[in-house]
Amino acid sequence: MTFDEFNFDSQLVDGLNAMGFTKATPIQEQAIPIILQNKDLIGCAQTGTGKTAAYVLPVLNKILQAKTRHLNTLIIVPTRELAIQIDQQIEGFSYFISVSSIAVYGGGDGTVWEQQKKALKEGADIIIATPGRLIAQLTSGAMNLDHLQHLILDEADRMMDMGFYDDIMRIINYLPKDRQTLMFSATMPPKIRTMANTILRNPEQISISISKPADGILQQAYMTYDTQKLPLIKSIMAAGQVGSTIIFASTKENVKKLYSELRRSGLSIKAFHSDLDQSEREQILREFRSKQLNIIIGTDILSRGIDVEGISLVVNYDVPPDPEDYVHRIGRTARAETTGTAITFITEKDQYKFGRIEAMIGKVIPKLTLPEALGEGPVYNPDARPPKNTNFKKKTFNQPRKK
Repeated sequence: MTFDEFNFDSQLVDGLNAMGFTKATPIQEQAIPIILQNKDLIGCAQTGTGKTAAYVLPVLNKILQAKTRHLNTLIIVPTRELAIQIDQQIEGFSYFISVSSIAVYGGGDGTVWEQQKKALKEGADIIIATPGRLIAQLTSGAMNLDHLQHLILDEADRMMDMGFYDDIMRIINYLPKDRQTLMFSATMPPKIRTMANTILRNPEQISISISKPADGILQQAYMTYDTQKLPLIKSIMAAGQVGSTIIFASTKENVKKLYSELRRSGLSIKAFHSDLDQSEREQILREFRSKQLNIIIGTDILSRGIDVEGISLVVNYDVPPDPEDYVHRIGRTARAETTGTAITFITEKDQYKFGRIEAMIGKVIPKLTLPEALGEGPVYNPDARPPKNTNFKKKTFNQPRKK
């Protein structure tokens, strides 16, 4: 299905053509007609399926057709990186139309707060916000939501994982009841469905490849001892021309240590973590998007926080804590029907977690032989029980993580 078939406003079509948008993805093909019909919607789709455009485009079209203009749409997201990303996408889609948007998120100094507050008072068509900063602006009286037409919850499962349920319900108390509500989530754990039953009215439901990696991702793994991981990552990075790469580590401390080791190898590499201020994080992402920077090392904040085309390699230096995190991490590559490679390092203590990942995605991931210089690694046993004296707790695949 092409975008011409949605009968969008001609100005919006001009913007799509300028950006090279022609064929709709499955989530766009199914969601856009429902949203244009003003129905509530639950959309379950994995990362990289084009869900942002699936809700942004019909909302932009409806704003263009509105007789009067007020604050029209509120998009709630879990992280500042995602808020900025969506704001940038709206800016691109709105190139030929007079629709305004603003990203509202925490961090920065008092200047950022005042800039956001001023923009909210002067008015915008669309607000993209993280829950905490949005509540702060609401309680300050900076915004009027009386005429709000659309509430969109993006990455709802991630917001539940981060403990935002009560914040979201508090925000909803500020909103008019007569509105269209759209909820998008990669997974549908029980708490998400409970929320959906509370805030949505007779929603339509769409499910696109729930929690399955894109077909274009070549998934591989190595069994390693902890002492082999650093020389292994150095070997992979030195094996040839390194394209755009993201390396995921489990903690901020691991990110810093690994960055310190790898930058000595002369690689074009930077660390992305919460100790950096917002301007530093944005600068790193700009350099990565423009290919001035080849490699980023980060935690799971990167797994849903950026949308960059052309990432060729994702390395899980540490196995992620839950299967859903694995899907989101490797989903940074092979976007928009391209291909990419995802490599995971598995230690003996991680093999139970990795077995759960393979069970969820329904696929046994090939285990590669370590380079000869590193010696042999442990033997993979996905049925091995998690090691004692750890904080690992067995959970069903669709349970929300508890903080």
